[in-house]
Amino acid sequence: MLKQTIKNFVGRLFAAPARGPERISPEKHGIDKRKVSRHAVKVCEVLRNAGYEGYIVGGAVRDLIVGLQPKDFDVATNATPEQVRPLFRRARIIGRRFQLVHVVFGQEIIETSTFRAMANGDEFTDEHGRILRDNLFGSQEEDAARRDFTLNALYYDPLDEYVIDYHRGVADLKNRVVRMIGDPEARYREDPVRMLRAMRFAAKLDATIDPATAEPIQRMAGLIEHVPASRLFDETLKLLTCGHAMDCLRLLQKAGLHRGLLPLIDQVFAEEGGEEFIELALARTDARVRGGKTVSPSFLFAALLWKLVYRRWNELRASGEPAAQALVQAADSVIEQQTRKLAIQRRFQADMREIWFMQARFERVNPRAIWRMLDQPRFRAAADFLQLRAEAKEVDSVQAQWWMDLANANDAVRAEMIESYQEQTRKSGAIPGTKRRRRPRKKRPTDGASAHTEGEAGSGKASPGAPKNSAPQD
Repeated sequence: MLKQTIKNFVGRLFAAPARGPERISPEKHGIDKRKVSRHAVKVCEVLRNAGYEGYIVGGAVRDLIVGLQPKDFDVATNATPEQVRPLFRRARIIGRRFQLVHVVFGQEIIETSTFRAMANGDEFTDEHGRILRDNLFGSQEEDAARRDFTLNALYYDPLDEYVIDYHRGVADLKNRVVRMIGDPEARYREDPVRMLRAMRFAAKLDATIDPATAEPIQRMAGLIEHVPASRLFDETLKLLTCGHAMDCLRLLQKAGLHRGLLPLIDQVFAEEGGEEFIELALARTDARVRGGKTVSPSFLFAALLWKLVYRRWNELRASGEPAAQALVQAADSVIEQQTRKLAIQRRFQADMREIWFMQARFERVNPRAIWRMLDQPRFRAAADFLQLRAEAKEVDSVQAQWWMDLANANDAVRAEMIESYQEQTRKSGAIPGTKRRRRPRKKRPTDGASAHTEGEAGSGKASPGAPKNSAPQD
């Protein structure tokens, strides 16, 4: 206990600025004001006009300095939540652990928090030291010391365009170093999610983690188990959509943090082609993020877990289960295993299942049912997933492209494609991208009855993507 108290004191001592805050001019920090949210600027103006301070803070300032477009903007102020709320037409106080105000401007929410005071030992914590409730308000200097990393303890005044830096965070940004403010071990106990954030910033900024900041992570990785599952899901999504998802996964694995987030990822990597499949999926995700496009969490997690579902699906089919039913069972078992650790929201689970289940329908589809498939909400995502599988050489690439072309076409072109498909199936029993496989002839009956092939006796219908009753391609 005494040892921890001394460490906390030393951490606070070094966290305190030695020469006061540095005021960095626009010429030095290089922030392009055109990238700053006008709504965040408005919140700061309203606060200033009401006699309070208001600064854009945290990750938005970090991203602006390195030339990235922030996803969202937060504001910090010396006004309490009760003082902030009446200043805006649409604002609400939220949070129990950290109370703050959401100021709403159409689709954009500006999260506005009050400067936090330094921890004094009276915070409500759990048995592992994680702070559960803390609404002690203080000064800007104290608020900066309470923030996790130096590169996040930055305050940007959009009115005079200066950056206020208490812990030399701008220098760390320029040198690409992720450094904890205060004693890393104590800060990780306060909030274990900080270990995940360190990994994300290192991957996103192509930075190194300061040795003192990195040292406790591996031995404290077990603390992640005590973080609420919903919060872990949110943080995992941030890791996977930061634009450097594979780098994040590698760092998580190296530190042992992945076991509390994606416990099945080791199993996926152990599957034949599993690592390559995830690399393909995350490369697509990163490209969308860097291109400013949206990313579907359902598609992302469907891709991460697919190889386990695919193996189980093949096993069940080999045992005699019908393809569709086998896929349902495989999906249920994998999702149940994963969600014991990570609370994937039910709506995302439902979408994942739809994407997976349609893979079986691509293999065996009645031509008349194609229009019904097009009406499915996740049809385009499923077709995109089929293309990912084709890139991984699970299915034929021409087949996957036919379905994607169908998804992208208008109704008139779709009608032509489906009519052409129906004509081709009547003639050859296959759609573009597949080869017709003749079924073996049955042995001649001993009673002398005429022999016939199963293909002649069947319906004559063939399905897009794979001949009838064929197993998925490996």
